[in-house]
Amino acid sequence: MPELFSIVSDLAWPFALAIAWVAGEIGHRWTGLPRISIYGLVGFILANAQAGLLSSPVNISIRLLANIAFGLILFELGYRINLRWLRNNPWLGVTSLVKAGGTFAVVYVVAKWFGMPFVPSLLLSSLAMATSPAAVLCVVNEQRSSGQVTERILHLCAFNCVFAVFTFKIVVGLWVFQNTGDILHALWNSLIVLLISAAIGGLFGVAMPALLKGLRNAGSDSTVAFAIALVVLVALTHTLKLSPVPAALAFGLMARHRRIALSQAQQNFGALGNLLTVLLFVFMAATLEWPMVIAGAGLALVLLVARFVVKTVGVVAFAHFSGITWWKGLLTGVALTPISAFVILLLEQTRHLGIGLMDELAALAAITLLLEVIGPIITLWALVLAKEVPGARKA
Repeated sequence: MPELFSIVSDLAWPFALAIAWVAGEIGHRWTGLPRISIYGLVGFILANAQAGLLSSPVNISIRLLANIAFGLILFELGYRINLRWLRNNPWLGVTSLVKAGGTFAVVYVVAKWFGMPFVPSLLLSSLAMATSPAAVLCVVNEQRSSGQVTERILHLCAFNCVFAVFTFKIVVGLWVFQNTGDILHALWNSLIVLLISAAIGGLFGVAMPALLKGLRNAGSDSTVAFAIALVVLVALTHTLKLSPVPAALAFGLMARHRRIALSQAQQNFGALGNLLTVLLFVFMAATLEWPMVIAGAGLALVLLVARFVVKTVGVVAFAHFSGITWWKGLLTGVALTPISAFVILLLEQTRHLGIGLMDELAALAAITLLLEVIGPIITLWALVLAKEVPGARKA
């Protein structure tokens, strides 16, 4: 009997991925919903706290694979960022800064109004600033979307992630200082971690193009090379307890700066990227527990509305200055709704500090579940209304 239980336990995650993939394909074909929304829903249903089929995803190998999947997405997002556009159109940066700052302030006020302690309120506010690059990029790639709204949500998503991880690390450093009184330990877990992580990613971004040039393989056959480099980068930051978020973004940004041209297949990392995307969204949803979702539902709904309004108004307010109509500004703000992937993996990176953040932030569990399923759908419809999805352009 113990042997049978062990076999079932070993097969749980592979079968969960198979079930999620099949459900995603069928659900997408029948309903047109984004596959990632269905992957997340399957992961939540099969999780240990719900159906009991999946063990809690604390296994190091599963977490590492999820971080690698996220690293691939962040690399692509960083690669698609055009800093020259930001220099030519500084209002895009202003939009991102005002929107992120406004979201932080409003979410903090709402959290305190609901009686949350000081540090958890700051943590929730910093995480609310972000937009999930996994959800946004997966929808954009799946729908082959292109246009003004698409490019803006990708750039604003990247900027929001940088602001969010920077603020989050500072708050974590504050938490460490409050509990240990060690200023060096607090600085290490905040600013120093970010700087070292970004520096390592930038180093990879310089070394890989040089290596490919030396091997005379800087063209269309570099998918495997960049994928292996990202696996090494994420594993390195994971082992050193650094942050793969700035590392992978810096890697992609530097690779673009070094003029390495990636084809569409390479941007998606082909079958490897598709497989790890399924694992990523199943993993994220499997970390959530239904009782925690119910406990935080009230605050979550208020925070979702507040975050949605601030982000949308922030983009619309500067739409004309940044060169788009108010309608496209509205759709850009709406498309930035997803948050779940970024939040879960950022919280996972603090496990070594012994911080039970998800236990303290019940509202975050409810927000994550809602936006795991609904967020990509909202992004999809914003892109459809903007007529930047191929089928929608003909309508």
